[in-house]
Amino acid sequence: MPVLCRPAVWVPENILSMEKTLSLAEELHPKHPRLRLVKRMITNTGVTKRHLIQPVDVTLTHPGFEARNKVYVREAKRHIPAAVEQALASAGLGVRDIDAIVFVSCTGFAMPPLTSWLINELGFRSATRQIPIAQLGCAAGGTAINRAHDFCRAYPGAHVLIVACEFCSLCYQPDDSDVGSLLSNGLFGDAIAAAVVRGDDGGHGMRLVRNASHLVPDTEDWIAYEVKATGFHFRLDRRVPGTMSVLAPALHTLAGAHDWDASALDFYIIHAGGPRILDDLCHYLSVEPHAFRHSRTTLTEYGNIASAVVFDALRRQFDEGLPEGARGLLAGFGPGITAETSLGVWRAPTGPRSVVRQTGGAVPTAQH
Repeated sequence: MPVLCRPAVWVPENILSMEKTLSLAEELHPKHPRLRLVKRMITNTGVTKRHLIQPVDVTLTHPGFEARNKVYVREAKRHIPAAVEQALASAGLGVRDIDAIVFVSCTGFAMPPLTSWLINELGFRSATRQIPIAQLGCAAGGTAINRAHDFCRAYPGAHVLIVACEFCSLCYQPDDSDVGSLLSNGLFGDAIAAAVVRGDDGGHGMRLVRNASHLVPDTEDWIAYEVKATGFHFRLDRRVPGTMSVLAPALHTLAGAHDWDASALDFYIIHAGGPRILDDLCHYLSVEPHAFRHSRTTLTEYGNIASAVVFDALRRQFDEGLPEGARGLLAGFGPGITAETSLGVWRAPTGPRSVVRQTGGAVPTAQH
């Protein structure tokens, strides 16, 4: 079975504390009629600090969408390689062993995709499949894992690299003053994550056994971008947290299809969109808040880092460790409203790693 190996996570050096966020809210919106509510909501997120790709004073300016996207591409190219190299090392693989690259992001745009640049820059094989995904927002972390899992099932023995690059601060819009936008200004952070799914049952980590997608009907405008000349304007409906009452049964359905009980698993890696989502999901799954501790820590220390959240929470699970055979669930939630979920069994490290393929190419070239 494919194994999701230890992720590598990178965050920028520029730190924005909650205290500074609250003072900026007062400074930038002193006459906002709902400022007190906004400050209370930001405080309730529990996000003590976030990491930004640019200094705070630069982040607060808006030089235009073109200039911001240039920052996105430049900084992505500057920092992705180190995360990729660390993820490959953790998986015991080299660049020539990778058969496909899944790249997810919702905070910048490039064409050709950054997968093309990665292949050239780091020396992946020219036959490496490219799977860029740009429009699934926070759910894309789970999506990337599931599509990598599907690829490895379609091509047994293949290995897939996943990269998540999210610079949410580049989507800051100084003229957006609705409550949802101001809350988002106090919630999102920046990060890059990378991980490898080994298709040869080698390595150490979460052995993927089943995955599923679930779309909540008629909610496509609840989490959305308005795309304007000034870039991406994030829109968040206040009804979003209530979707856990619908999504929790979908998690039970996935677990039940594998004869598992979603309320009685050994570990949970959940996208931390906010504390309300985590609290509600705890309630509907009938699990203790401690079960989501890694997701809560990611939220506290990094904020909502979009598609990178599940990888950072999983990294923390690796640090804590699990016994061989522990059963768990990973879930990402995002626009649609979409849930991307997977089940896995923990594979603890046992002796030397599997031999690295040096010849490459488990995936055959497509025939025309």
